[in-house]
Amino acid sequence: MQCYTELTPPTAVTHSLSLPFLSTSANNLIIARTSLLQIFTLKSVLSDTITTTSTSTDLRRSSVNPPGSSNATAQRADRALATKLVLIAQYELSGVVTSLARVKILKSKSGGEALLVSLRNARASLVEWDPERYSIYTISIHLYEPKEREDKDIPANPWDPDEKDNASYLTVDPRSRCAALKFGERQLAILPFHQQTDDLVMEDYDPDIDGERPENTTSHAKSGGAEDNLGEKTPYGASFVVSMLALDPTLLHPVHLAFLYEYREPTFGVLSSQMASSMSLLPERPNTLSYTVITLDLEQRALTVLLSVNDLPYDMFAVVPLRLPIGGTLLIGGNQLIHVDQAGKTNGVAVNEFAKITTSFSLADQSDLALRLEGCLIEQLGHESSELLLILNTGELAIVGFKIDGRSISGLSIRRVPEHDGGFALSAGPSCASLVGRGRMFIGSEDADSVVLGWSRRLDKLKRQKSNLGVGAGVDVDTSDLSDLDEDIDDDEDLYASTLADQKPKGDANMLDAFDQSDEYRFRVHDTLENFGPIRSMTVGKPSQQLLGSTQGDVDPGLELMATSGRGGAGAVTIFRRQIEPCVLESHLLPNSTRLWSVSVTRPSDGLSAHQSEDLDCYIIASTKSEDALQSVAYTFKSTGLEEVKDTDFEPDAGATVEVGTLNNGARIVQVLPTELRSFDADFGLAQILPLGDDEETGAGPGIIRASFADPYVLLIRDDESIMVLRADEGGELDEVEQGDSLKRKGFRAGCLHEDSNDIFRLESEVEIEDDAGNVLMFLLTVGGGLQIFRLPSLEQWVYRAEGLSFLPPYLNPGFWARRSQAKEDLTELLVTELGDASHKAPYLIVRYRLPRL
Repeated sequence: MQCYTELTPPTAVTHSLSLPFLSTSANNLIIARTSLLQIFTLKSVLSDTITTTSTSTDLRRSSVNPPGSSNATAQRADRALATKLVLIAQYELSGVVTSLARVKILKSKSGGEALLVSLRNARASLVEWDPERYSIYTISIHLYEPKEREDKDIPANPWDPDEKDNASYLTVDPRSRCAALKFGERQLAILPFHQQTDDLVMEDYDPDIDGERPENTTSHAKSGGAEDNLGEKTPYGASFVVSMLALDPTLLHPVHLAFLYEYREPTFGVLSSQMASSMSLLPERPNTLSYTVITLDLEQRALTVLLSVNDLPYDMFAVVPLRLPIGGTLLIGGNQLIHVDQAGKTNGVAVNEFAKITTSFSLADQSDLALRLEGCLIEQLGHESSELLLILNTGELAIVGFKIDGRSISGLSIRRVPEHDGGFALSAGPSCASLVGRGRMFIGSEDADSVVLGWSRRLDKLKRQKSNLGVGAGVDVDTSDLSDLDEDIDDDEDLYASTLADQKPKGDANMLDAFDQSDEYRFRVHDTLENFGPIRSMTVGKPSQQLLGSTQGDVDPGLELMATSGRGGAGAVTIFRRQIEPCVLESHLLPNSTRLWSVSVTRPSDGLSAHQSEDLDCYIIASTKSEDALQSVAYTFKSTGLEEVKDTDFEPDAGATVEVGTLNNGARIVQVLPTELRSFDADFGLAQILPLGDDEETGAGPGIIRASFADPYVLLIRDDESIMVLRADEGGELDEVEQGDSLKRKGFRAGCLHEDSNDIFRLESEVEIEDDAGNVLMFLLTVGGGLQIFRLPSLEQWVYRAEGLSFLPPYLNPGFWARRSQAKEDLTELLVTELGDASHKAPYLIVRYRLPRL
């Protein structure tokens, strides 16, 4: 028997999709890492960009760099908006993702669009976002199997591949009327979706000619019987499977298919061949492929061939539908690009010298580019752009432009993006690409880090307006950050020129010089997702102490896994470790210390809050345990190291410290002892002693075992399972907050305070609160394992309660009821804190078991 475990979650991005998923107005990016589905939202933040002025530039000179980074060449730091990816949720799938597609259904729980995910073995799932559960919800699962042969005694063709070896991929109609899943060798499953009737809902609808517009009604697939009722309850209709040979006998070897734009009925283009391509027979039959456009009648379940383009080069491998103003379809081959419009007119361009040898198809000559298009991706530079971004398998960037005469394409050409404009911003080839906003594109990769790529344009019109913006002539302005100006420029381009090529004089017939060099694109990397694959070899070992030096201190590094990862320019050596290894900067001996707290304070003369002060951690307070007694010691940072604080009101013999925190924006240091609280100023001058015993004379009573701070409140958990909440006034004096009957019953094991400054939890108290102390929430863990949340300063009634926290359900809600067989965990502590980076932070609820587990 063999047993395996996962070393790391998948890191290579295989598929990506941009859609409004969480809500109607959301801008989300969904990516698939083989069997891991991740949902991101996009956030714009100000970031420093490093611009190199030297002619000898770094490959990524346009990327976003952290503050403080430097380079040997002359550089200029600019502030610009950068798009960052924020992870919302991720889910492990039972299968490998083969395609992602967006579907606009009639009604969804979030108001956004649905996601159609296809997996291997002809499986597809329709999912949507559920705001109540804050998770995805599976609407339906569709499984397709090949039809059995009528005569089972006749063996299958021995040359046919197994079903598991056949590639399956998914494509969806741009209007979300249906989806097509190609599976098996040449089987096609059609899954219709219910949409509002759009026979007369068209842009060219004229009431004088077409009559009165009818009311919108939901169209249903004609399935009959009980399926009609099913169609009213589900967003999809009954699916059906057809053989591609039944559509056209020439579709014997399908290569790729995709739904097209600008058609009234669902229409898709298929790239296929009637005979298998062979390199050995290339001189005899170089043009073996054909492109077929097929329209689909969902009600009649009939498919009709509209046009067919034959004798295409043998190495075509992808169908890329194009939106207006280009329209039509772009076919990608290893040595050429061919555009096919709706009438079947073709225009092509050869990108290397092998195109003339391998095909007799009419192509414009740009063989001097010497491009290799195998494994490349092409995406439009915006939904209304007439130019395309070509991403080569090496990571190099190029721009594809079109010559538009009226509404027809008369030619296309390609130009490389120069290195100084970010043409080598990517280090390896792409696996997917998705537009995520204006001037932003996500590019996934299986061989390198995935990136969010942004671009701007150096327009002459923009340069003429720099003086009005107060920008120097030598400064480049990122047009993606100037939305109003960018919209005006784009409107002028739409009025006076369909493409950059149209800006050239009509007498210039040289398509290769059609691009205006003053109107180049500039690319820069906004954000990255790390990828540790593909791993080609690995070894296990333990690093020597000489290599570690003194950075690890006395920490045992343990075993490490060293692997070679990446491809091409992304090749690297990656080291995996079981745990985070601290980098020890300084080491100080604090004998007999059991707990430590670092405290940052603000003095009245500073005029700055603790968060604004450069010297954040001013003191360290240690709780020590010796044979004689329990003590607390305060230390301060000096040039010679840590020195004990003396000649102050801080008393080491007062006992062991339970917790230390600050109030009044860091002006007061509060020391929590088992039986009392002591408040100090920034220089440890005693300001207040607050006994907490029930007996005012002797101070006897329950002791404090835990405490939590959230300015201006202090939460105390006592050993008799009761709590106490204190509040500091403007002068820093602490006083108890009156409790309600529910809190006087005791029965609380742990708790914490959290300031919900961004109102993430959106919990409102039934009692009207007229207070400007901020949105401070109190989280309490009951002895029975329940969760109660109060909104301070009101302690009369909780605003949220979930008694099933100890069962650790995947979705915590007030109505959760555990099953009889479900185990109950013994929780001892909880903490609500914000985790994240400088771009985004979010609150998390962390609970601790009685065992050392989180």
